[in-house]
Amino acid sequence: MKKYFYVINIQYLGYRFHGWQKQPNVKTLHLMVDRTLNFILEGKYFKSLISGRTDAMVSAENTAFELFLKEPLEDKNSFLELFNYNLPQDIRALSIREVDKDFNIINHSKVKEYLYLFTYGEKCHPFCAPIMTTILDDLNIEIMKQGAKLFEGENYLWSYCYKPTENGVYTREIIQCELIENNIYTANYFPDKSYILRVKGKGFMRNQIRLMMGTLIDLGKGKLTLQDIKNSLVPNSKIKMDYIAPASGLILNSIEFE
Repeated sequence: MKKYFYVINIQYLGYRFHGWQKQPNVKTLHLMVDRTLNFILEGKYFKSLISGRTDAMVSAENTAFELFLKEPLEDKNSFLELFNYNLPQDIRALSIREVDKDFNIINHSKVKEYLYLFTYGEKCHPFCAPIMTTILDDLNIEIMKQGAKLFEGENYLWSYCYKPTENGVYTREIIQCELIENNIYTANYFPDKSYILRVKGKGFMRNQIRLMMGTLIDLGKGKLTLQDIKNSLVPNSKIKMDYIAPASGLILNSIEFE
């Protein structure tokens, strides 16, 4: 039987969800997306497959999943409108396009960009909590900027993988890694200054960005040095970086299929 394939780009606030993947007895993004699809497709066959899973409380500005159907959509725009009408308010579909059977959303080469939003030195308004991490200690932002640049290029990232195994591939390339002042997200309850770690690459391991951010926070606190980070990136390094920054500051900003 012929199948039809669509890529749907979505965005979501992840704060109340236990990540993307369906799990028993908890609310996940995949559960809510599939419930909505089942309702608007009126029980017809479908399958949804995400381009990459996110952890609990992680948000996304733009990510994508592939929708498999046995019947074609008559009007993609009307489908998208109906999908949005029935999705919960913290999930929004952005676009839909048809692809052919050779497209595989998991194996297809892609570049992802993550943002990690944080501030420091003061207790923030509680409304900041869903997308911003607050570090109450003072941080040396300038040395953190230097530390972020050390991750750029091809490095051995064993230290930045949660529970690494013997068979993992840890030599990976980070296209861009920079720490900048935040001028993307604004609100009248935000602190006067906040910052973003921007990381761009082709493949990320479990908790990699949060471990990188945690390492930079420890660098900013004076618990680590730039040399400690350099030492963690050399081939076969087994230096353990164990501070995983909170999930709610992490945002999948974009995904580009090549």
